[in-house]
Parts: sequence; C-alpha cells; structure tokens
Amino acid sequence: MKKTYIIGHRHPDTDSICSAIGYADLLNRNGLGNYIPACCGKLNAESRYALSKFGVDEPALVLNVEPSVSDLSRIHQEKALGSTPTIDVIHMMDEKDMRNLPIIDESGKLLGLVSEHGLARAYVSNTKMDTLAVSPIPVETLTRILHGEIRVKKHDVLEGAVYISIDALHVILSRITEKDIAIVGDDEPTQLALVSAGIAALIIADSAPVGERLLASAEARGVTVISTDADAFGVANLIHLTLPAERIMSTDVPRVRMEDTIEYVQQVVSNAKYRAACVVDADGKLIGTISRNTLMEDAAKAVILLDHNEYGQAVQGIETADIVEIIDHHRLGAMTTLKPIRFDMEPVGSTSTIIAGRFREAGITPSKEIAGVLLSGILSDTLGLKMSTTTKKDVDMVAYLSAHAEVDAEEYAEELISEGMALAGMTQSALLDRDTKELTLSAKRVIIAQVLVPSYEYAAARKDEIYEALREKLNEPHAPDMYIALYTSVSEMGSDMFAVADDKLLASALNWDSPMHLPGVVSRKKDFVPKFGHILASNL
Repeated sequence: MKKTYIIGHRHPDTDSICSAIGYADLLNRNGLGNYIPACCGKLNAESRYALSKFGVDEPALVLNVEPSVSDLSRIHQEKALGSTPTIDVIHMMDEKDMRNLPIIDESGKLLGLVSEHGLARAYVSNTKMDTLAVSPIPVETLTRILHGEIRVKKHDVLEGAVYISIDALHVILSRITEKDIAIVGDDEPTQLALVSAGIAALIIADSAPVGERLLASAEARGVTVISTDADAFGVANLIHLTLPAERIMSTDVPRVRMEDTIEYVQQVVSNAKYRAACVVDADGKLIGTISRNTLMEDAAKAVILLDHNEYGQAVQGIETADIVEIIDHHRLGAMTTLKPIRFDMEPVGSTSTIIAGRFREAGITPSKEIAGVLLSGILSDTLGLKMSTTTKKDVDMVAYLSAHAEVDAEEYAEELISEGMALAGMTQSALLDRDTKELTLSAKRVIIAQVLVPSYEYAAARKDEIYEALREKLNEPHAPDMYIALYTSVSEMGSDMFAVADDKLLASALNWDSPMHLPGVVSRKKDFVPKFGHILASNL
C-alpha cells in the first residue's frame, strides 16, 4: 500500500493542522503507518503553540502533490562499471531484456550509457583487422571471453595490438612489440618464432595442439599462452568485444532527479534518442534508469483532503493526485473526482470535531497528545466555543477530548487564542497570510483573510497600512479578482471588513464603504461568506 498524504488547505490554520495529525493517527492504528499528516504552508504561531504544548511533531511540509520520480515504484537498478568488458555488458542487456545500460565509475557516478544503437555503430564502423587491439584487460577475463584455457601465465593484464598470422611471418615480426598479442593456429615454427620475438601473449586458436617445446619456450621468455576452440577470426571478433564499456558508451545521457515531476520526465524521455533517462542524485551518482515502460505506471499521490473541498485552497498539483477522501465543515465547493470517494461534510464548528467523532465511533481512545491536538483544533476554529458555528457536537467533543488531554478547556482556550493574536512585530502582509481562504463566488476569485485582534481600535489605527498591504497582494502574480480582510475583535465579537478589487467591480458589487464595521460577524464561513456571496451574485 502506497503512502497517503492527509493535508488541509493553503495558509493552514490550527484546525487544518490538528485534524490532519489526528486523522493520520487514527488511520495508522492498523499498524501500517502509511498515512502521513502534512501541510502545504507555514504553521502559524497558534498551531506551533498547540503542537508544542502536547509534544507533537509538526506535519510534513508538502508544497506540491504532482507525481514525481520518487513516486515510481520501479526504477531499473541494473548498471555496469566503466571497466566492464563490452561482451559482459551485452550479455547483461540480453539477460535483462534491456536496450540501454548505464555505466558508472567506482564511486557510483554516472559516466554514460551503452545502447543497442551505440553497440551497432561502434562495431560496424570498427572492422579493420590491422587496428585490432585490446585495452588493459586481466588475462583471466580475456580467457573467459575466449572460452579458452591459460597454458602459461606470465602477465596479469594484457594490452596492445593484436595480430593474426595470415601475413608472412617476417612481416608480423617486423611490426610486433613486447606488448602485443598474436593469434596463431597449428603452426609450431610460427608459434616458436613469435615467442622468441618477445611478445606479451600468444593465443592458439582452433583447438590446435600446444607442444611442450612451445610451453617451455614461453615459460623461459615470459610469454603468456592461451588456447581456445575458436578459430582465428572468431578470436578476433571476440577480442573486439573485450573493449571496456567506457570506450563505447555515449555520454550525452539525459539526467533527471528524484524530485522531478513525471510530466517533465515524460518529455525528457520522449525527446531522448535512447527513450530513457538516468536518475542521479545531487552528486551525479546513479540511482537508476527510467524507460517509457516505467512511466506507464500510475504514480499519482494518494491524498485525503481535510478542512476544505475547493481547488483554489488545495495544495499545488491536486489535479494530478488521487483524492481518496474529503472531510470538511465548510460550504460545498467545486471539486470533482474520477472515482467514487468518501465525502464527509458536517455543519459543525471544526474539522477536528469530525475526527474526534471518528475516534469515538471506532471505540478507540485517543492518546493524551492526540486528544490535546484535536481539542486545539476545535477551540481555535470556534474561538473557545463562542462562534456562531459552534454546535452541540463541538461542545460534546471538547468535553470528551479535554478529559483525555487532562486540561481545562476554558483555560486552555484563552491560552490558545492569545497565541493566535500574537501581533507584535508582525507586518500587516504577514498577518493577512496567517489565515486565508480562496473561494470562487459568482465566477470571481475571492481571497478572504481573517486576522484576530484584541479590539476594533487595532484595525482603526492601522487602516492605511492594511489597505497598502491589500493593494500589494492584489498586484501580485496570479492575484484574485478581489481581496478581503476581516479584522475580527474576539472581545467585541465583530469584524471590520477591508476590501480591494478592480474599481469598477468594487463599485458595482460592493456598493458600500470600505472598511465596513460588521457587528456580530465573527465566523468567516457562516456569518460572512453566505451573505457576501449573495450580495455579490445580486450585483454582478
């Protein structure tokens, strides 16, 4: 079973964070541990305080769920060292039914790629017998490739030109050096003459007999002798294949990283002449190889969405993800899926309330830590059970969780909300980023930020700063059609609304002064969005 990310909305609030942690804990009670609590934005001060108080780790930061190379279950691991004889590379490719094989150095760094096309080009173009040679190769390796037998071993490694005794003996003797190798048949005088010339090795082909005089002479002269059943030209062909892989490999290999998206890799592979790409790490070391067949695998990330059900609020790449479940307590958005999923939407004050209910329904007692985290989510989203969105289920779950968390809910609510209102040293732009929701209302993209403040005086004294921050955000790339900020006084249970948009849109749709004092408007989703959405629809 692949991993499933449980993740809330962008600019996560405490409920989004805490419900994800709580639900992952519940689902992981099966012992598999495949459910990962995640967030797609920076935690605010309130959320960090809640997690710290109950000793719970922050969720994983996941900014994009578009499938990447790391999501592939199968990456080809086959590879060969640059020193590997080409014939062994060919055998490996044939055995594994591979068209390409990556070549690495001793440290694992990618050097290049041996391909079927490259092999054909290398050996079709290299047919001149007078250029036949071996690169440094162990005697044992050469003997194995020739299916031969070492009769005299005087060298560990051989290198040099290779001659076939088809020319006149005096011609060969005039060319040959002490590094070179000669291929001979059943011609003892030629064998002895070549040994006497001081060559490095003698290969006796075609199962020719090896006489005692030859063995004695080779031993005395320091000449290695190998015998084989292959004929002289068969030996020559095999010697062609002793070249190390690094001599015939291609170096223009497409390289990708584990974090690269599948979409990008598909383009790379499609445009590559090898129809493959090598996966490397930051140091250039080979991880594996991806082919076209590999990319046919379904690598979509499995995602459970919490505390929202809208594309505009979702983590980047959600369109490519496999959404398996949605749990929310907001309005019904425009999100669609290709297959049936579980969709749990309850009109309660917090998603953490729904998750706490899941624990109780399953007969599973949350740990003290998880109970505390879920309690934090409810108290935050309901402002200590004071918001108009608060339901009886929220109240019941607070009582249930506070008992297991061993805290006084009322006292803890004051602590938590106080942390949420930590305003010192924060710019208005940063405050607006704490808690934002993007909605589509009357075909317009609208971002609604909510900032908790101690009193109405806070926003009144900073009106110019707030508008400046809003206008800057409206001018950012991919900005919405309208940006609204609710500065909500917890003590006075009301909000001041600031709005910026295109002037014409603002004049026609809003038809009111901004900022506007909104007594009793505390809940964004219940007190503000329904009324504002209706007004917007009526005026556009």
